[in-house]
Amino acid sequence: MIHLPVTKASERIFKIDPDKAPTHDLKEELFQLEKEGELEVIRVPEPYMEVKTKYGRIKKIPVEKTWHHKSCGQCGHIPGYSTSIFWLNRAFGLDYFDPTDQTSCTAWNYYASATSNPEAQAAVAIRNFAAAHEVGYFPLIHCGTSFGHYKEVRHALVHQPELRRKVRDIMKRLGKKLVVPEEVVHYSEWVLAMKDRIAERQVIDMSNITATVHPACHYHKLIEEDAIYDSEIYGAQRSAIITSTLKALGINVADYSTWFDCCGFGFRHILVSRDFSRSFSVQRKIEVMKEEANPDITVTHDTGCVTTLDQSQVVGKAHNKKVGLPVMADSQVAALAMGAHPYKVLQLHWHNTDNKPFLRKIGIDVDKSWAEFEAECELIKSGKKEYMTWEDAEK
Repeated sequence: MIHLPVTKASERIFKIDPDKAPTHDLKEELFQLEKEGELEVIRVPEPYMEVKTKYGRIKKIPVEKTWHHKSCGQCGHIPGYSTSIFWLNRAFGLDYFDPTDQTSCTAWNYYASATSNPEAQAAVAIRNFAAAHEVGYFPLIHCGTSFGHYKEVRHALVHQPELRRKVRDIMKRLGKKLVVPEEVVHYSEWVLAMKDRIAERQVIDMSNITATVHPACHYHKLIEEDAIYDSEIYGAQRSAIITSTLKALGINVADYSTWFDCCGFGFRHILVSRDFSRSFSVQRKIEVMKEEANPDITVTHDTGCVTTLDQSQVVGKAHNKKVGLPVMADSQVAALAMGAHPYKVLQLHWHNTDNKPFLRKIGIDVDKSWAEFEAECELIKSGKKEYMTWEDAEK
């Protein structure tokens, strides 16, 4: 393990001035380009909820008619992240679309290796937006990396006429339009917008739980003015995502000094210097949380963050580090609060760090839940059923 010093984020973070937004409202320029015939804007469908972003602008969050842009990392490492999002939509009886023709956003290639080019990256984004628009749904982005990347793509398309021309030509060859969404919406923004409705349906008491929050870098550090803030959450000096949702569920949210730091994933780091990445995750995040807040769980909202914070603890344990902190996505915690099955829906068996003490603390019979999940697996193994249905998940 590499030993890393800890410095307080508060020593290097400047306070937000709500009257000094660094850019013009992109939506105004977007609609102007539509008037000029440069592109088509995908409107946020009604009903939608309105939230405030970093500098007080209003952002629309669709309640339903959402097209779910899944994450390659979630599907491969933490599938319960996505199934929890779908479970929440079904629990509320909402109209959503789970596409089979979605492609990867390819942002990992862009951020980690820089081997692509702007028009290719933008064309992938617009191709997915067009796929959503063609079936009458609005894109909801599951991955924080895709979310940040797509915001950068939208920003570039608005300000670079030559890029628009190249992407328009590519789309024409695909038989698709150059369409750009009115808002780029992350799933955790949807969870936050739905937090009161989730709390109304809450069946698991979480008032005895303390949680720490890791805000994903690609959520609040890329096109930062688009992130959601709330004056009641740290005086609007940090994003309201996750914290506001957890508070609505009665969870005590504890602070810690390295909240602003990366989870350790860092894209290029995880590829070329994994020992540094794992060390950073354990020593700058998990150990600091344990020492300063001693939480029952830490909650985040991005594929790389959940994976790195969770799986790096195996290495930390081998080096006798102070680890053993369960890691979940906010969608998993929200679904769990509403009674979702910890293994059939949340699929917590995919997580490396032991989360059983946390489950027992909120009153879940872990042994009974695991037996129920194994019974479903045996039916599939024996050929009596092809897969587990949503109805099975409710049993």
